[in-house]
Amino acid sequence: MTKKDVLILGIESSCDETSIAVVKNGREVLSMVTNTQIDIHKLYGGVVPEIASRNHVMNIDTVYNEALEQAGVTIDDIDAIAVTYGAGLLGSLIVGVNFAKGLAYTTGKPLVAVNHIEGHIAANYIAHIDLKPPFACLIVSGGHTALVEMKSYTNRKLIGTTTDDAIGEAFDKVARECGLEYPGGPNVQKQAKLGVADIKFTNMWKEKITDFNFSYSGLKTAVINYIHNEKQRGNEIDVPRICASFQDEAVEQIVKKSMFALQKFGYDKIVLAGGVSANARLREMMDEEAKKIGASVFYPPIKLCTDNAAMIASAGYYNYIENKSIADPKTLVPTSNIAL
Repeated sequence: MTKKDVLILGIESSCDETSIAVVKNGREVLSMVTNTQIDIHKLYGGVVPEIASRNHVMNIDTVYNEALEQAGVTIDDIDAIAVTYGAGLLGSLIVGVNFAKGLAYTTGKPLVAVNHIEGHIAANYIAHIDLKPPFACLIVSGGHTALVEMKSYTNRKLIGTTTDDAIGEAFDKVARECGLEYPGGPNVQKQAKLGVADIKFTNMWKEKITDFNFSYSGLKTAVINYIHNEKQRGNEIDVPRICASFQDEAVEQIVKKSMFALQKFGYDKIVLAGGVSANARLREMMDEEAKKIGASVFYPPIKLCTDNAAMIASAGYYNYIENKSIADPKTLVPTSNIAL
């Protein structure tokens, strides 16, 4: 390439956020416009797929125009279009992918198909301009709990993953059982700050500390059973205490296993990615444990932890310059489930 700077237009619509961004050289965000549907889905206690996809259709044109305007560019200035093609809600993905395909086909711009989780990892490249692979990465979200080795910007190896529920899913289910509003994770965190973590639900994972896979089904079930038993006894439900105890146990599992992985595989950097990486207790415990072994912890700012198009553009940039994941706008198909 002869052009000094590379501009990527990123499009993200995997769940309930319609987001489009323009990112320069994979690191500098020139614009990011996100239309969130949280207040809409809060009425139903969670994301309703059909409602989400309809709102994407209504909002994506406006979001696209605002993103270009805020960046001070036109589509002619864009070098490539990056879009989340999976994983996520199929109806939501279809809207973003079809919009990106239309743009790529009519403008002749290259189309880069981005794995949503790859995007979450790339959010850290925006937040930490000097961060470069190799490093270990902990991915924590509503659909994933996984440890990966990032050998390069586009080459990763899975170390361990969830055997049942993802950590974010467990947070949401515990929140619902405690009568907390959607989204569950932030509300569990708020309640946990008001409580004391002195309930021991289950620590079976400690017997498998050398196993890098994660399990949250048992912990989730233990919390639910505890609440049901307390109600049957006629006891008042101490929501802050339950949330604090659950949160500490949930976070301790991923932190302890991450530290063991760093030592085993010889990394001195651990990068956090995904929506749950916004959790303050996770960050606090990760910082404390990493300091003990001389490791550094990296995580993105809160606005880049949740679904956003800037991270998709960043991931798209590294694929684009290496000529990887270039898709045909006539045939790209969104996929609800894809491997890490």
